Amino acid sequence: MKDYIKEIEAALERYLPQGDYAEQRLIDAVRYSLALPGKRVRPSLTLAFAELCGGSVEAAIPFACAVEMVHTYSLIHDDLPCMDNDDYRRGQLSNHKVYSEDIALLAGDALQSMAYAAMLGDEAVAAVGGERAARAARILAEKSGLIGMVGGQAIDLSMEHREVGIDLVRLMEEKKTANLIEAACMMGCVVGGGGEEQIKAAGQYAHAIGLAFQIVDDILDVTSTAEELGKPIGSDQENEKNTFMSLLGMERCRALVKLLTAEAVEALSAFEGDTSGLADFAEKLANRRK
Repeated sequence: MKDYIKEIEAALERYLPQGDYAEQRLIDAVRYSLALPGKRVRPSLTLAFAELCGGSVEAAIPFACAVEMVHTYSLIHDDLPCMDNDDYRRGQLSNHKVYSEDIALLAGDALQSMAYAAMLGDEAVAAVGGERAARAARILAEKSGLIGMVGGQAIDLSMEHREVGIDLVRLMEEKKTANLIEAACMMGCVVGGGGEEQIKAAGQYAHAIGLAFQIVDDILDVTSTAEELGKPIGSDQENEKNTFMSLLGMERCRALVKLLTAEAVEALSAFEGDTSGLADFAEKLANRRK
């Protein structure tokens, strides 16, 4: 994964305009959020599944970058005062605290457009073929759109200041968090040449680790520190948010993380190659401290 991160971060910089532009402040705002230190989970998974299906990192890089661009746009927008109103992201000031709300909003918009330009550009199409590139782009659009990630954020907003059941919380997190991870893994399979069984299994793996990832996030919001996480803690309880922790409690949350991690590892049996790295990755996500 460390090798993947180096490749991804070098490639992300290549997608940014170089030189002086009239819209330089917007470009700087995009670069600021893309360059914030992060785990690069989603794009790394795109590369891992592409290689697992027989593809190359070089061919899959535009699609990995596209996933990270969409993820970054979602974080910029999530932090805005009209959404979660967070001042810090990844240990640094949120985009709108540095560049103002209007530029942050536009930076998110620009990143979404950049993602599709990367996937459907000449380099990407030449590397994987037009059909695979188009299918990968459609997966990302569906998983991040109206009834995907964005829909999940809308459900999240609708639940504020009212009590809801665990089923709605799970649905919200499936859309808001797991869907983009599903897109990352499925896109890797598509551009790597995987078959329908592998694409489906990648989605199942991602769905399980995506939910587990969010449950661990809910746990850390209660048990960690702002210094460890790089963002404020305790905001879920302060904002009276419905979370896995608030509805299930610590013991049941940890048990569910364990179950979901086992489901993720089981899904990898659909692949013939070495999946030990992906299995280990699922375990590490379940036991992370930040």
